[in-house]
Amino acid sequence: MESLDAVTFGFNLFKELNRKKNGNIFFSPASILAAVGMLLLRTRGATATRLQKVPLSEKDTDSSRIKAEEKEKYLDYVEKYYHASLEPVDFVNAADESRKKINSWVESQTHENIKDLFPDATLSSTTKLVLVNIVHFKGQWDREFKKEHTKEEEFWLDKNTSKPVQMMTQRDSFSFTLLKDLQAQILGIPYKNSDLSMFVLLPNDIDGLEKIINEVSPEKLVEWTNPGQMKEKTVDLHLPRFEVEDSYDLEAALGAMGLGDAFSELEADYSGMSPRSGLHAQKFLHGSFVVVTEEGTEAAAGTGMGFAVTSVPSYETFHCNHPFLFFIRHNESNSVLFFGKFSSP
Repeated sequence: MESLDAVTFGFNLFKELNRKKNGNIFFSPASILAAVGMLLLRTRGATATRLQKVPLSEKDTDSSRIKAEEKEKYLDYVEKYYHASLEPVDFVNAADESRKKINSWVESQTHENIKDLFPDATLSSTTKLVLVNIVHFKGQWDREFKKEHTKEEEFWLDKNTSKPVQMMTQRDSFSFTLLKDLQAQILGIPYKNSDLSMFVLLPNDIDGLEKIINEVSPEKLVEWTNPGQMKEKTVDLHLPRFEVEDSYDLEAALGAMGLGDAFSELEADYSGMSPRSGLHAQKFLHGSFVVVTEEGTEAAAGTGMGFAVTSVPSYETFHCNHPFLFFIRHNESNSVLFFGKFSSP
């Protein structure tokens, strides 16, 4: 796996997950990279070399150079750099109780939005290490959608099938790009008091998303959403109120991306984490939850121009009534915090 930036890592992981799964997808590339960074802190040999090819922030890179002979323990590093902790549990004698304990922690950390991350029988007495990575995002739109303009509309899963959704509407000024060659368009929706934005990639055709996914490169995504490429235009935006909750066992997906040895019991060396031989990341679970509503995710008094008010006679239409991609980006650093696909209400 070549050394790639975080956008590329996120998009490549998205394509791998999308290849194996129908329906909605949502995950956090930045959070997963942080979790990989926790492994990198104390891995040795070929495993460390392989994991170091995964793009990490400067903080992660610096921490990965800490030599094994230093006396500070692995747990201290994890807590210092990632505000995370390792919890000793008894998988051998109490696997199911350990599973419930982990699930309870995940539930409390995500305000009860992610429940039962580990279903029944996913952990056993042979489990040695569980890496749990969760993310809970709250974002408030810079200009909220007015609830009185939300109406039921049809969302088309394909040309023959539709489901009713609560469609939020807003006519206002947004960053907008028309991609004629790709038969698609991109819109940027800013969040309040931050330099985060949600970008939505919407194909012109109801069933055009999968073709776009195959044709789009991460470099093109960055280029299209560059502030210099997008223009401020008045847009008639229709965006469904939706939520996506999901969890992934990332061992297979990361293995397909060239990191398989890092999750192999025979080859991975995590002796920096434990002197016992044979310790490996047997389970790498990533849980995520996003909700998109009129306010964002938190109620607040907004002052948007509203659906009916516009001083510009011509406007673009951006009706998200069929499958689309979306990602939430920190604009200054170009870091993709979240990546998702909405294709089924």
